[in-house]
Amino acid sequence: VQLQASGGGLVQAGASLRLSCAASGRTINTYNMGWFRQAPGKEREFVAGIRWTGINIGYKDSVKGRFTISRDNAKNTVDLQMNSLKPEDTAVYYCAAGSKRKILSVLYTPGGYDDWGQGTQVTVSS
Repeated sequence: VQLQASGGGLVQAGASLRLSCAASGRTINTYNMGWFRQAPGKEREFVAGIRWTGINIGYKDSVKGRFTISRDNAKNTVDLQMNSLKPEDTAVYYCAAGSKRKILSVLYTPGGYDDWGQGTQVTVSS
C-alpha cells in the first residue's frame, strides 16, 4: 500500500495540527496503522497506532492526552490530531501500515510495519 502523509507545518507552542495519511493501491481495512516521528539525530519512535479492528494500540507517553489517532476505512485515511503542541514534538512524522497478523508487541516498533509514507515535517516554535 502506498502512503502519503500531509498536514505538517510550522506552528507556535500550544497550537494544533492535524496530520492526514492517504493510502492508495489497497484498502487499509485489514492493516494496522501507525504514526512515528523522527527528530534530527534521533531514532524513529512510535507516536500512536490503531489496529485494523479500530482499537487503539496506544500512544507514546509524552503525547497522551494531546494526540488522537483515528482511521476512516471508507476514505482510506488515517489521521493524527495533535493539540497543545510543544517544541519537543518537532520532527518528521511518518505514517505506516502493517499486516494485521503482526503481534501487538511489535506494533510499537518500526518493525511492525511494512509500508511507509514519505513523512511530513512538524516544527513547533517556543
